[in-house]
Amino acid sequence: MRRQRRTKVVATLGPASSDRVVIGRLFAAGADVFRINMSHTSREKMRDLVTTIRVVEAECNRPIGVLIDLQGPKLRLGTFRDDCTEIDNGQDFILDSDPTPGDATRVNLPHPEIFAAIKPGDPLLIDDGKLRFVVSEAGPQRIVARVSVGGKVSNRKGVSLPKTVVPLAALAAKDHADLEAALEVDIDWVALSFIQRPEDVAEAKKITRGRAAVMAKIEKPQAVTRLADILDLADALMVARGDLGVEMPLEKVPGVQKEMTRACRRAGKPIVVATQMLESMTASPVPTRAEVSDVATAIFDGADAVMLSAESASGQYPVEAVATMNRIAEEVENEAIYVPSLHVLHTEPEATGADAIAAASRQVAETLDLSAIVCWTSSGSTGLRVSRERPKPPIVAISPNVAAGRKLSLAWGIHCVIAEDARDQDDMVERACRIAFKEGFAKAGERVIVVAGVPLGTPGSTNMMRIAFVGGQAQDLANGM
Repeated sequence: MRRQRRTKVVATLGPASSDRVVIGRLFAAGADVFRINMSHTSREKMRDLVTTIRVVEAECNRPIGVLIDLQGPKLRLGTFRDDCTEIDNGQDFILDSDPTPGDATRVNLPHPEIFAAIKPGDPLLIDDGKLRFVVSEAGPQRIVARVSVGGKVSNRKGVSLPKTVVPLAALAAKDHADLEAALEVDIDWVALSFIQRPEDVAEAKKITRGRAAVMAKIEKPQAVTRLADILDLADALMVARGDLGVEMPLEKVPGVQKEMTRACRRAGKPIVVATQMLESMTASPVPTRAEVSDVATAIFDGADAVMLSAESASGQYPVEAVATMNRIAEEVENEAIYVPSLHVLHTEPEATGADAIAAASRQVAETLDLSAIVCWTSSGSTGLRVSRERPKPPIVAISPNVAAGRKLSLAWGIHCVIAEDARDQDDMVERACRIAFKEGFAKAGERVIVVAGVPLGTPGSTNMMRIAFVGGQAQDLANGM
């Protein structure tokens, strides 16, 4: 199954999309990666979903990525005497360590680490920013805050601290257990929620030990200020615009999205744009015009993937939402300004052999109008380096490693085929032509460029490219594969 677009689609699974039939329909509609949100999914259910995805993968004979999204540390209020209360603008409100149910003047905050970190003048938000406070006094067991935006608040609402670095581990006990369970069933990507520092990514990498790629969700201002350091350690980034828009002014989020997209493209690491992309499709079979424009902007900027959350997880039209995202991507990428807009953001290759070969393959393929760039990749790194170049010809990645193929399902422009490793260079070129023909990327008499690392099967050794004709025998060979 060949996609008619380069940008990938991530679909979140949930109550509306948990059985094999719907997951199969989502894949057929355009989903390349399935996200499982551990904030709302038990470990047992997660295992069942991964098993179902692998069944669909086998039926479709195409690598499908699985992204496990960890809940991350949650900061919440305690309870209120009547389960809720009304807090007025301009009043002082106290958050303390007393577990007694609260009222309109105070409430328990069961997080001693907040008391240790917060300072007078720091903003404090409750319930996704619906209630806003400024801290006037801060002590080891008591915070006094002036209410700038009041309203109704109920038990255990979330607390956000836009300017306070709270010394919390990125992985709570639940996250550790969820991650270990996910690694046991061979998931491909793990997303870290509410990270603040590069050390948070390092902590997860110590656990994964290369068994899954690590994606850092950028949803806190503290992470934005450490973006370069976080990107150095992470394998990919996600622009988690929902929580990011709570903790920083909404008008700043589009700029952060573009900054992150450019940083990832320079680094050659995937970038996923997420949250409320087609939000109205949770209850409507068609999106708003503004939502279509929002998705298109991310695609024009060269994002590797765009993501659906509630639209596919709990909405009334999950398959229609994926199909709509697919159509938007196809239409945008057919626009005459699409390729030039990608190259406006093009950056020079790094001073490595792998980057030089990847950049040269794009230039040669575009200059000679070749039908495809075919990458032999064991670990996936060759595919990622070529994807970084955003070439005009399609990219076909051939890998003997199914884990690498599933990982590359998130990367821009890559159509991955799982096949046995080549015996030698001649076999590599012959099979590259055969696969390009069989998958519909090249016709007999056309040319492709083959990129690989020699010796074959050595991860990270991209050092060779070769132009090859797809001969008439490719059709016979392909038919016999």
